[in-house]
Amino acid sequence: MKLDPDKIYPREQDHSICYLKGIIANPNVSVGDFTFYHDFADPREFERKNILYQYPINHDRLMIGKYCSIACGAKFLFNSANHTLTSLSTYPFPLFAEWDETMRVTEAWDNKGDIVVGNDVWIGYEAVILAGVRIGDGAVIGARSVVTRDVPPYAIVGGAPARLIRKRFDEATISALLDIRWWDWDPHRVSEHLSAIRSGNIDELQAANTKDEP
Repeated sequence: MKLDPDKIYPREQDHSICYLKGIIANPNVSVGDFTFYHDFADPREFERKNILYQYPINHDRLMIGKYCSIACGAKFLFNSANHTLTSLSTYPFPLFAEWDETMRVTEAWDNKGDIVVGNDVWIGYEAVILAGVRIGDGAVIGARSVVTRDVPPYAIVGGAPARLIRKRFDEATISALLDIRWWDWDPHRVSEHLSAIRSGNIDELQAANTKDEP
């Protein structure tokens, strides 16, 4: 079996799922190997329909790790969607040169930074991720959640605004997974140890990690 993160459709007869790495053209968007997006219409429209208000003038970035699962309708809202709260008015005067040609367009919004999604993250149906948010490895974002703040590794969050529901594992297991970083392994090595990953056997995975180290 050929494990190819650069192909578009991982399931030949199913065009509702695509690997994002091969369809992204925006230089300010990066997506890791085997991360996929599912859409009931056309998942190849992800860059146009799901990454919103990411205007080149602001230079903000979307960085998504490897082995992430992104459900239909998930949105990433960037800084240009904001209206500044440091002004006495939220009206975006700098967008319209008729008011004052010396104003910079980027002064119309508060810049909260990039959106960074770790590895092995599951983003649920129609979840919204706001500018400046960092989502840790292994986290789960509940359906229709609005993520306004950073999410720790292996946390499950939900709601609007999203709040911590629980951690997926105990702290020792989380620490071990963050140390092992199986998502950085060669995909064939991942395949060899898939049973340990899928069964939740952290001891076996740690042993494999130590054994396979050069």
